[in-house]
Amino acid sequence: MQTSSFILSHNPSLSLKTPKLTHSIPFIPTRFSPDAVSFSPFTRQSWPLPLSSSFKFTPRPSLAPSFPDPSRPSAVPVPENAENSEDGSSSLVKTLQLGSLFGLWYLFNIYFNIYNKQVLKAAHFPVTVTAVQFAVGTVLVAFMWGFNLYKRPKLSGAQLAAILPLAVVHTLGNLFTNMSLGKVAVSFTHTIKAMEPFFSVILSAMFMGEMPTPWVVGSLVPIVGGVALASVTESSFNWAGFWSAMASNVTNQSRNVLSKKVMVKKEDSMDNITLFSIITVMSFFLLAPAAVFLEGVKFTPAYLESAGLNVRQVYIRSLLAALCFHAYQQVSYMILQRVSPVTHSVGNCVKRVVVIVSSVIFFKTAVSPVNALGTAIALAGVFLYSRVKRIKSKPKTA
Repeated sequence: MQTSSFILSHNPSLSLKTPKLTHSIPFIPTRFSPDAVSFSPFTRQSWPLPLSSSFKFTPRPSLAPSFPDPSRPSAVPVPENAENSEDGSSSLVKTLQLGSLFGLWYLFNIYFNIYNKQVLKAAHFPVTVTAVQFAVGTVLVAFMWGFNLYKRPKLSGAQLAAILPLAVVHTLGNLFTNMSLGKVAVSFTHTIKAMEPFFSVILSAMFMGEMPTPWVVGSLVPIVGGVALASVTESSFNWAGFWSAMASNVTNQSRNVLSKKVMVKKEDSMDNITLFSIITVMSFFLLAPAAVFLEGVKFTPAYLESAGLNVRQVYIRSLLAALCFHAYQQVSYMILQRVSPVTHSVGNCVKRVVVIVSSVIFFKTAVSPVNALGTAIALAGVFLYSRVKRIKSKPKTA
């Protein structure tokens, strides 16, 4: 095969004409040798290029390292487990926050019952003490709304009329609880209040037509039996304290039934915390006149001093009890927004156990083994009720 070649020279005196090639063939050296190229003016190198169209160059990939352009952003490799680690850390933070809320819920409950019992034991004025608790709550609500810490709701007259029955039973429920705490031990009051599921089932069946499942009915047996056993063996048993706690169960569960039956039309700003805040304000205006009329004169500094009481101590403990009361209610609704109602019910059952045990230790309440057994049976029934309440009865097939 005949080929033609030409010589490339570095000599500037030599003038060459560039031949016209029929095919434009790019040159890519297949090998690089430091001896093949010289930059000396006395060295001449030439490469013969075949011009035959039958010869084809096959370019080989470059072996030289490539460097990134600093002007262009480069993609940073992300580890496969980075997303999983972020999800794990976020889940851990949420778990810690929820655990802290449960701890605050129990702590505020313990201190509320201790301070409240101390005040009611020294000065048995349950109406005034309850009104003070609603008054402090009203001030806190006004503070939150005034400084935009929580959105102030816009309510119509129809909504206020629908909320009013809830405020009435809420007021009575807290009043009856304080009346019971003033008469009997804290542990016994909360043992009786463990019968709330019993009244919830009865009232829901009467006014809502919700018939309980056999599982729910079965869980009520240890509740009623445990409360009965604890009542018979209670050293501080008092009929006034017993019936006050029972009345508290009825009114509190009536509030829950009414909240379902009335079906208050909620706006975007009407959540559980806002509803509780409105009920607190309305409860204060409902109970304040009764407190002034029934016990207003007796809760003055002059009357307390004449009774031999430490006025400063009574007032400070009343204020602390009111703050703890409103705080644990707010935290309870915050927890309810984060967990399911079943989980909240289980947490409420554990809270009652914590309050009973702490009050027995703090006040050194005498508890017999049979009394402790009755309380344990009742609380176990409450826990069982919170678990079986979500079991649906199978529909009957024709």
